[in-house]
Amino acid sequence: ICHGIPSDKTLKNGDIVNIDVTVIKDGWHGDTNRTFLVGETGVLAQRLVDITYEAMWRGIRCVRPGATLGDIGHAIQQFAENERFSIVREFCGHGIGRGFHEDPQVLHFGQPGKGTVLEAGMTFTIEPMINAGKRDLKILNDGWTVVTRDRSLSAQWEHTLAVTADGYEIFTLSAAERARGISPTGTVPPAD
Repeated sequence: ICHGIPSDKTLKNGDIVNIDVTVIKDGWHGDTNRTFLVGETGVLAQRLVDITYEAMWRGIRCVRPGATLGDIGHAIQQFAENERFSIVREFCGHGIGRGFHEDPQVLHFGQPGKGTVLEAGMTFTIEPMINAGKRDLKILNDGWTVVTRDRSLSAQWEHTLAVTADGYEIFTLSAAERARGISPTGTVPPAD
């Protein structure tokens, strides 16, 4: 799921690898991660990675002043669960700025209209962890590495973004995403 410690383990066909990168520039933190498929993978692995990526975007597209953190979590949860995947609930996105982990906690499940109301200027990450099997996790003996309890596949994607006056701005958009025409800014209608 997350927090894997580097080792001598050889990657094999079908593995899913997540690389999480944190940058500090001029005292400000940024956080992003990407998921990669190793070699030839099965349909389930590809589908899981694709659904997780889209789930992240479903959450991002909810971001605007007046929306709530529950709106973000609900959009992610509803999409992933409708695709028959499960959401990890023990880890979440987070506020980010001068500190790496700040308030608020950004859950990837929730109820629309509930939780903190978003305001322009807020910065946080959206980083759903989605499992092909059950949502239960296990922390390995190293005290750090987190895996699915049922040993099913898991994927994660993450962006750092800010709430703007009329939507959002993503600070961690990749060159590949830009090449596909994805804009780092989104303007959405005000929340009801």
